[in-house]
Amino acid sequence: MANAGKKYLAVDIGASGGRLILGGLESGGVLALREVHRFSNGTVSRGGRLCWEYGRLFEEILAGMKKCAADNDIPVSMGVDTWGVDFVLLDESGGIIGDTVAYRDSRTNGAAVRVAEYVPDTALYAKTGIHIQPFNTIYQLWAVRESLRGAKTFLMTPDYFHYLLTGIASNEYTEASTTGLLNAAQKTWDRELLDILGYPQELFGPLSLPGETVGRLRPEIAERVGFDLKVLLPATHDTASAVAAAPLGENSVYISSGTWSLLGIESPVPIILSETGRADRAQSFSNSYNFSNEGGVDYRYRYLKNIMGLWMIQEMRRELGNVHSYSEIDALAEAERGFASVVDVTDERFLAPASMIAEIRAACRESGQPAPETPGELARCIFLSLAKGYAEAIRELEEITGRSFDSLCVVGGGCKSAALNRLTAEETGLELTAGPVEATALGNIAVQMIADEAIDDLASARELIRRGVQTEVR
Repeated sequence: MANAGKKYLAVDIGASGGRLILGGLESGGVLALREVHRFSNGTVSRGGRLCWEYGRLFEEILAGMKKCAADNDIPVSMGVDTWGVDFVLLDESGGIIGDTVAYRDSRTNGAAVRVAEYVPDTALYAKTGIHIQPFNTIYQLWAVRESLRGAKTFLMTPDYFHYLLTGIASNEYTEASTTGLLNAAQKTWDRELLDILGYPQELFGPLSLPGETVGRLRPEIAERVGFDLKVLLPATHDTASAVAAAPLGENSVYISSGTWSLLGIESPVPIILSETGRADRAQSFSNSYNFSNEGGVDYRYRYLKNIMGLWMIQEMRRELGNVHSYSEIDALAEAERGFASVVDVTDERFLAPASMIAEIRAACRESGQPAPETPGELARCIFLSLAKGYAEAIRELEEITGRSFDSLCVVGGGCKSAALNRLTAEETGLELTAGPVEATALGNIAVQMIADEAIDDLASARELIRRGVQTEVR
């Protein structure tokens, strides 16, 4: 096979950690992955704000690239994907204006109410197809609107890392689709919306698509890591990359399971307007049920709902001193099958509580249920709550679309939880396929390979992943 031996580097950074993964075709047409470097991520307190350490994260990217050079395993291209909604503002010299504040910070408190005074929520949804969440970029920008006057460039998080690598500023479509500033039907910035809110038009550059080239490494970066390569755009929003790798059937629902659980379906069009262009029942249901139309590879809309996800488990584990591994937490939850208390995993009270454990216990008491006391009861409560939240979201999907679904594809790190998978299969009644675990990296690499003509298209990539990556069916 002509492309056997070529390697492609995925930089996949989530809210709790990052990894650099090399992938490519081996003899026989098998897609193989190798993890090169892994590192932690999280917010730090800076000036009373929750902030990301973008400088440290970029150094971790370079450290992983240096390992490729040391192993003489040099990729032909690379691309970065991250979480959505967060951004940087750059001045004329390319420096960051202000702090790199994270989406869980409280600076957006009240911003949605103020924005709604200019654009009512229903009108905003009709334009963008993005449901109202306090951390959406549109509201974060409102919180720093005074800083916009001195800014020259707006870059989402993965776009900023591509800028540091190449010196070229670009705005990638799938990541931009999480901002609440794109016109969903037109697939570009809603310039009228920007004007209404007073956000300077010149900050928001043309949108590029997955598979397009950003450029080559800056000479000083190439010298530091020991090689040069092409920087390509994957689907830079991590969920878009994960869904690109998901082995979906015709009537499949997906869950990209990690810090967040993103549950949804692929759609060829945004589920906002009727064929006549008028708002229909889908818009009403989508808005009230909090479903979003985010961008995907080949303009495949990811019609999905954000559910709190394994953030709750991560925080519980951290508060307990990280003494339990995730597999141990799974086993502790399985040992508490009789514990039935649940909480609403879509409630904003779990977004950034001072204590996740205390918040879960308080929510149970307030609803007249026994509060979980042991680690096993806490984990069981979270897993059962997530499973019930998934089942409810699927019922909402069926109501909105008028369709029935027969299978559920769970990808990402959360698919390793046997306890959560079992409960999800029981609550939804759907056949559940768990895997691939590294769906985001696979989707990132697949887009690079399509751009390099090593794979024909997304359908071929999914079939290659389906054949070569182990999954578990329940």
